[in-house]
Amino acid sequence: MLGAAFPGAEITVEDTTGTGNHFQLIVIASEFGGKSRVERHQMVYRALGEAMQGPIHALSLKTYAPREVEEGVKSPLTSFLSPLGRG
Repeated sequence: MLGAAFPGAEITVEDTTGTGNHFQLIVIASEFGGKSRVERHQMVYRALGEAMQGPIHALSLKTYAPREVEEGVKSPLTSFLSPLGRG
């Protein structure tokens, strides 16, 4: 379902608890270029559709445009935590 919504995207899915309902999802897609974090997450939720109402209980999202990955763009949280030795 995500592959159809984001053709050519790099998608990584991790079942964080082994129970099949808590996931971490990393999506690198050209469709995210110029979009805010909220807009990107909305796009992913739309692509997941009814799965968010059933099998997926918890979802951690990290969404990037390819250019961000190439340039090594960091999130504001990472920038904040780096001086503390946590980023």
